Amino acid sequence: MTDTPFLQATAITKTYPGERVAGVKRTSLTIEPQKITAIIGESGSGKSTLLRLLYGLLSPDEGTVQFKGERIWGPEEKLIPGHDAMKMVTQDTDGLNVYAKVWDNIAVLLPNTDVATKEERTTQVLKQLNILHLADKQAFFLSGGEKQRVAIARALATRPEVLLLDEPFNQVDTSFREGLQQDIRQVVHDTGLTVIMVSHDPAEVLSMADELIVLKEGEIIESGHPKSLYQNPQNLYTARLLTNCNVLNKEDAKKCGISTGAGNIVIYPEWATPTGSWTRKDWTVKQVLFKGSYEDLLIEKAPITLRLLNDQPGKYQVGDKVHIKVSKYLEF
Repeated sequence: MTDTPFLQATAITKTYPGERVAGVKRTSLTIEPQKITAIIGESGSGKSTLLRLLYGLLSPDEGTVQFKGERIWGPEEKLIPGHDAMKMVTQDTDGLNVYAKVWDNIAVLLPNTDVATKEERTTQVLKQLNILHLADKQAFFLSGGEKQRVAIARALATRPEVLLLDEPFNQVDTSFREGLQQDIRQVVHDTGLTVIMVSHDPAEVLSMADELIVLKEGEIIESGHPKSLYQNPQNLYTARLLTNCNVLNKEDAKKCGISTGAGNIVIYPEWATPTGSWTRKDWTVKQVLFKGSYEDLLIEKAPITLRLLNDQPGKYQVGDKVHIKVSKYLEF
């Protein structure tokens, strides 16, 4: 006898008629418990639609979604849409009562039958999201990132089994984003929470997720661990999603010293290194983009332009002549 899948979609389809068919098409997937699963894809690929189907905010036109073996009811069948064991947080924090304190925004979701437990749980989620110091602050005066932390804390207050995040970090400043991601990972580790997130940012999914699901035009084209998909994607589409890579046709690849029978090759910026050759310097540095601890170099050998990662800022200047050494490439 096989174990019942935790959360499973079987051949689900949800389409929106129009000039361009959108939604998801005959999609099947299984979400593993106590892990962070990220759904990635281009804009309009069906990411948010899939998330809402898993939660029960939408009903599939075909197929079924089951949580622990029981079908998830859609909005036509359930008075308050969304599965009771799940909570969703989006980039929109309009659900907060901006005239109330942070503490009250969370405590209001918990029953008054046991005041001590209510206070203990409120304190616990404030600590989990590192916002206990904001407990007495009115929500109106919070920054976008602070509001997002409160929204997530509210979602966690009632101990859901699944937390769904739809582009959750868009309103969070870059400097605070990594801290919030680490806090969510810690909550997953400490509580066994299952997280399903939608994101367009490769930095978020590569550092946060245990599993990636890649959507293209409403269909899953591949899935796997972030490191595996980054290093060995099976589709050019996936490589372009996960990094700002160089894509060359086979004629241009040959000009870079790469012979291939494939239609395209992909070179990640970190896979090509500028070198000082005594015999050949046939590339010209066209731009130097300062990134802090490293630089992006745009180098050109007409008509080809490549983006390279330089971990020695200041070594190259615009106009410098360089040779390149390619350590790895992918064929598609």
